[in-house]
Amino acid sequence: MSKRDYYEVLGVQKNASADELKKSYRRLAMKYHPDRNPDNENAESQFKEAKEAYEVLKEPQKRAAYDQFGHAGVDASMGGGGGAGFGGGFGDIGDIFESVFGGGVRGGGGQRAFRGSDLRYDLTLSLEEVVAGTEVKIRVPAQVTCKRCHGTGAKPGTHPQTCAQCGGQGQVRMTQGFFSVQQTCPVCKGEGKVITERCPTCRGAGRIQEQKTLSVKVPPGVDNGDRIRLSGEGEAGANGGPAGDLYVQVRVRQHPIFSREDNHLFCEVPISIVTAALGGELEAPTLSGRVILKIPSETQTGKQFRIRGKGVKPVRGGLTGDLYCRVIVETPVNLTTLQKDLFNELDKTMHEGKKRHSPKQSSWINRVKKFFETV
Repeated sequence: MSKRDYYEVLGVQKNASADELKKSYRRLAMKYHPDRNPDNENAESQFKEAKEAYEVLKEPQKRAAYDQFGHAGVDASMGGGGGAGFGGGFGDIGDIFESVFGGGVRGGGGQRAFRGSDLRYDLTLSLEEVVAGTEVKIRVPAQVTCKRCHGTGAKPGTHPQTCAQCGGQGQVRMTQGFFSVQQTCPVCKGEGKVITERCPTCRGAGRIQEQKTLSVKVPPGVDNGDRIRLSGEGEAGANGGPAGDLYVQVRVRQHPIFSREDNHLFCEVPISIVTAALGGELEAPTLSGRVILKIPSETQTGKQFRIRGKGVKPVRGGLTGDLYCRVIVETPVNLTTLQKDLFNELDKTMHEGKKRHSPKQSSWINRVKKFFETV
């Protein structure tokens, strides 16, 4: 079966830099490594394919040969000099896998230790809570170290035994003719140890599922989408590896009055047509109480009034934002006969004399006239 293009395997362009190759390989190694996909032959083959591609492309000489001659330039079976994917290097995870899967550390019993998975928790808060800051209790389901066997997976009083197949190395070498391939030990699944008597609590896993109650301090000023990291509160590591982290994702409920943009707050304030025309005072809401908003006469709908320092204090420090109140002039409804007569009388006076009482309307009418004259 023909091999896929190495650049296609890693999902990069042919002009990809060494860092881009390394980053792509790390992502694929984490996703498809057999230890994370037990009994998944497809994942194992994809891991080997990515490993082979990276082993060729990370070496400048091999990459140049591959770019010029393709697989024939690096495949020993085709007469090439690279021998990519074979010999002592194949299956050796190396520095890339070590950094991804907990440094390739082996525990005291010789087992490979893995860092626990990171967890995410979505925390929904009110606008008032994120602006002022708060502390909340959350319950998180997570894999924690089994207290009965202390994470060994073995029945209390017993210990995991060194795997006879790989001698505790977790890897075995398969040799056929001139080729030697190193792969995960099929007996211990790369652990280097075999549990003969499993812990009855965790059934040999070394970890159990529990609900953890944690306290989360939410600093003032966090915004929708911000994350709070709780170090070491993720899932427990395997075979003595470090625990992962918990990332609390903040979600802010929609507020009935205010909306937020960066560190500023916005709200709409309806005012009567009389207040808009003659001016007046009204109470405007803020998150810390009410303030008196002075409305000047002849205020138009959509005008914004700025109240300094009534917004949000930035979570990383700086000046507190402002509150912007946008007034909406409300047209009266359910008018009585007297009120309608008064509006009619007012309308008649609006057309007397040379004063322009509706400048925007007059300007708009003039623009409309000019538009039709040019059509």
